[in-house]
Formats: sequence, structure tokens, C-alpha cells
Amino acid sequence: MKKLFSVLVLLCWLTRPAHSQGRQGPFAGQLEAMKTGYITNRLRLTNEEAQKFWPIYNSYAAELQQAYFNFRHQPNSSEIVLEETLLNIKKKYSVEFLKAIPPPKINEFFKAEKDFNNFVRTEMQRRQAQRGGPYPVAPQGLPPQGP
Repeated sequence: MKKLFSVLVLLCWLTRPAHSQGRQGPFAGQLEAMKTGYITNRLRLTNEEAQKFWPIYNSYAAELQQAYFNFRHQPNSSEIVLEETLLNIKKKYSVEFLKAIPPPKINEFFKAEKDFNNFVRTEMQRRQAQRGGPYPVAPQGLPPQGP
């Protein structure tokens, strides 16, 4: 379960730093660009909505990244506290997103983000299992068991 959580944290953590650190390699920023395109298409954002939405999203992503960073670097971190923090960030930004997009698109955004992250996690697991990596996909959709 820890390994699955680590992969999820890695996915969430990669999106913001890859974009903010500039191009460091041939694939730097590609995941962020894919996510941006996916969300833009899924929400059918107009140019005006996109111009307002993405700066708010960047602040949202930075706060999520900070929450995960704090969780990893506090010795007695609790999963419940992390989940509560993430929920509070989502609540805060659901109000902020109203400045850019209508309420139905806000709900669709949170679904799209979850779907994209699940797709990336599943794809990483599939590729690692193909290579014989340390995170094989568990049967029946269960998280992999590990030490």
C-alpha cells in the first residue's frame, strides 16, 4: 500500500516541478502538458475561461504539492491529516475556480483530474510490470502488496 501511495504522490508531485523547473531533459514537462491538454479538452474551456482558469490551477497544484511535501517530511504524519488537508485545499479552490468557470465545470475538473491521475498510475504500473519492475499490477484491481 505504501508503494501505491508513493506512486500517487510522485505523480502529483511531478506535475508542478516539471513545469516550474524548465526543460531538464527530453521528457520534462510532457506529463504536465498532457494533463493540461486533457483537462482543457474534457472541460471544453473557452480561451477566456482557460486564461482565467490556469493561473488559479497553478496555485492549486502548488498547494497540493506543498501538502504532500509536508506529509513526507513530518515524522509523525497521519494519512487522515493529509486527506483532510487535501480536502480543505479542494474546498478552497472550488470557490476560487468559480472566478473562471461555471460550477458544473468545477465538478467535472475534479473528476477529470482524478481520471487523468488514475490513467497515469495504471499506465506506470503496466509499463513497470512489462519490464518486470518492482510494482506489478495486483489481481482484481487490488493495490500491490510489498514490504
